[in-house]
Amino acid sequence: MDDRNEIVRELAAPLASGRGWMKFLGILSIVSGALGALSIVGLIWAWLPIWLGVLLFQAASGVEQAAISGDATSFVTAQNRLRLYFVINGVMIIVAFALVVLFLIFGGMALLIALAAHHTSPTL
Repeated sequence: MDDRNEIVRELAAPLASGRGWMKFLGILSIVSGALGALSIVGLIWAWLPIWLGVLLFQAASGVEQAAISGDATSFVTAQNRLRLYFVINGVMIIVAFALVVLFLIFGGMALLIALAAHHTSPTL
């Protein structure tokens, strides 16, 4: 059993060395979500950065515990939190790109319509 704990400690060490950055980014994400929640529009999306920040903070704590104690359950839980963090971030980026493309398409169409209307109107 002690060999398994040592293996978990070794596997968790690289992530544990970056736990400070993970916690820092988690706190920044929570703060940005809280600040976003101060506006009416921000309430719609503010829960996402808060959730991401909590996931990062929990992952950092789990990795730290796994690196110290060699607890495999803490290590796997931390990895699952990191996986979920990256999945949510990936989905958010895909949605953001889709919204940008839609904005460009419909904004471009509106611009073309406005330009066409301007060129076809009689000048005084």
